[in-house]
Amino acid sequence: MCGSAQLGQVTEAFRNLLAWVAAISLIVGGIGIMNIMLVNVSERTRVIGLRQALGARPRDVRLQFLLEAIILSLAGGLAGVLLGVAGVYAFGALGGMRAVLVPGSIPLAFAAGVGVFFGYLPAAKAAQLDPIVALQRE
Repeated sequence: MCGSAQLGQVTEAFRNLLAWVAAISLIVGGIGIMNIMLVNVSERTRVIGLRQALGARPRDVRLQFLLEAIILSLAGGLAGVLLGVAGVYAFGALGGMRAVLVPGSIPLAFAAGVGVFFGYLPAAKAAQLDPIVALQRE
């Protein structure tokens, strides 16, 4: 009986450890998305200025960059899920232990939320560009 309780405690501790690793990975991935999007905004300053000069509202520019961040995070999330599922099956086939895939552990909608959260700052920066200054920039 004591062995079963200890096994439950070890399993719970391992589950908590994995949850923390996943949370830190999401934060690091989100910071990566934000950096990519900030570089994207700085490289496309003239294009953003041209769009605004032709009538694009700040809301339109913000939406464009938010959608790019969401697509980027969903693509990364999908790649991670596919690699994770393949890893579970490979571990189950080649390892000595049973591997179980829990469908509830595949939250792709959460990846989209990370894209919105970390993509908002670059999108807001792009939307606030002055078209005249943006078109003059080299």
